[in-house]
Formats: sequence, structure tokens, C-alpha cells
Amino acid sequence: MRSLILRTVAPTLTSLMLVFSVFVLLRGHNEPGGGFIGGLIAASAFALYGLSHGVGPVRRAMVLHPMTIAALGLILAVLSGAASLVVGTSFLTGLWWFPEFLGGDVGISTPLFFDIGVYLVVVGAVASIALGLEEREDV
Repeated sequence: MRSLILRTVAPTLTSLMLVFSVFVLLRGHNEPGGGFIGGLIAASAFALYGLSHGVGPVRRAMVLHPMTIAALGLILAVLSGAASLVVGTSFLTGLWWFPEFLGGDVGISTPLFFDIGVYLVVVGAVASIALGLEEREDV
């Protein structure tokens, strides 16, 4: 699709969608949202940019291949689940850590890392499918 309006609006809309996807990802602990929905929004942003500017600019913007992003997300999700095995609890049991150097009020949790892993898996897998379909359309 080579619409002038879409080519003009797509970079701004893509940026807003990526920021919103991170918001939905981080909001998912206490309210609806999380890694899956945030990942779908981010992959939709890449697909929109691909429709307006072509697949090449999207692949350059992503730096890593989409399936590499998905693999890194899967590794992160598994490691966040395995962290509970190290302390002697069941797999995927949530752990929280409140480090003093962050003031003790800010916590780090394994569910957050699991959500980030799911986010990366969804972004990588869906972007790979969308970019693959768009490449076939260009041929």
C-alpha cells in the first residue's frame, strides 16, 4: 500500500503504539493487560509500519531477526520460572525482591520478567508472520 496519508502518519502512529504497548505490559500486574496484549500491540505497530514503508525498513528498525527476539523471550520466561526452583519452591512461583539500593520501595519480581518474556515471544512470532506475509505480497 503506497498511500501518502498512511506513509505520513505511520511513523508517529507506530511510535505511539509502541509506547502504549509498553504501558499495557507494565500495567498487566495489577489490572487487565500484560505481556500478550502488549506484544500484540507492538507487533501491530511493526506491521503497520511495514504496510506503509515496506518490509526492509522494519527489518532494519528491529535490529534483531524477529525469531531471535521470540527465542530470547522464551529463554527469559523459562529462566523466570526456574528462579523459583533455585529457592526450593514450585516452578513459576512468583518471587519478589526489594533491594535496598532502590530505596526498598521498588520491587523486582519474577512475574514481571515472565511477562516481558511473553511480550518478546509474541512480538517476535507475530512480527515474523506479518513480515513474511508482507514479503510474499511484494513478490
